[in-house]
Amino acid sequence: MTPTVHIINGPNLNMLGKREPEVYGSLSLDDINQGLETLAQELGITLAFFQSNHEGMLLDHIHQIFEQDPSGLIINPGAFTHTSVALRDALLLLSCPIVEVHLSNIHKREAFRHKSMVADIATGQMTGFGWFGYHMALRFIHNTIAG
Repeated sequence: MTPTVHIINGPNLNMLGKREPEVYGSLSLDDINQGLETLAQELGITLAFFQSNHEGMLLDHIHQIFEQDPSGLIINPGAFTHTSVALRDALLLLSCPIVEVHLSNIHKREAFRHKSMVADIATGQMTGFGWFGYHMALRFIHNTIAG
């Protein structure tokens, strides 16, 4: 059976390539997802993508993923990284590897961005590597589930 890794992107990530490209890069979310699809095919992994600007929709989606027993999750919670206890609690449902990804280095930015509500429950965190952080996260999950 082919492992399925879910990719969840939070608020404003649908505006990648348009919003502050000097911080987040010039690639769109579709560009990043297409690159991930290519890598996933190489690795023999199926990907499922979801993006929302709404916290409740992200929570509902995580609840659906829980029911599917996923192989792994890559999440860029966007601004909810720093504020959402609800998102953190929903992620606690999952027993699969979870990798938190941020395009920019949140620890080199404004002080309010330094705290992640997800970091202590995530298996790992990729921050500051731009789009390549997603690829590193997928390779990490692949290596983890391959044993």
